Amino acid sequence: MFFDPMYLAFILPGLLLSLWASFRVKRAFGKYSQVPSMRGLSGAEAAAEMLRGAGIEGVAIREAEGFLSDHYNPLDRTLNLSPDVYRSTSVAAIGVACHEAGHAVQHAHHYSPLWARSALVPTASIGSSVGYIVMVLGLMFSSANMVLFGAVLFSAVLLFQVVTLPVEFNASSRAKQLVLDYGIISPHEREGVDRVLNAAALTYVAAAVSTLLTLLYFLLRAGLLGGRRDE
Repeated sequence: MFFDPMYLAFILPGLLLSLWASFRVKRAFGKYSQVPSMRGLSGAEAAAEMLRGAGIEGVAIREAEGFLSDHYNPLDRTLNLSPDVYRSTSVAAIGVACHEAGHAVQHAHHYSPLWARSALVPTASIGSSVGYIVMVLGLMFSSANMVLFGAVLFSAVLLFQVVTLPVEFNASSRAKQLVLDYGIISPHEREGVDRVLNAAALTYVAAAVSTLLTLLYFLLRAGLLGGRRDE
């Protein structure tokens, strides 16, 4: 299967899209991490100011390890920012930090897709590992039923990624607007924030496309789509 030209044909578009998205994120972040904001706020300070402006309290802002490991944890209400974002006063850092603060705003406003994504985490975790293995074994043993069972499990990953899209897009939209409303950045700095967040959004699209193509490959290869089964 690993040398199947059909497999390569299916995964290659998703792989190329993922590489392009990663390249865009690194290029945009690298460029605008060299552009200091006029107010001189750090990423952590910008996120705190955005939360204050939105009237949100009780969210701890912490420094986390890793490059662009930034995330908001709704379970303990912590906003975790990587060192390049937490300490930096660049336009890129402010964009990323305020995007994550956007998730805290979603949480406070009971944004339903955020809750749905959180609920799907355990199922998606199982599906990403067990589901893929079951599909591979199904092809190895020529068992369409096994592939179908694995596909059902693996579909939880795709569902999680599809639900993630509006969550991420909405957080970026909130950040882009609120950084201006609260005077965190000036209007002419908005372009840098937009470029960084738009590039980051593409990575989520690429992940969903890659998962969908993988799922379609296994279903087609097992004859569950297209009316053909390989014996």
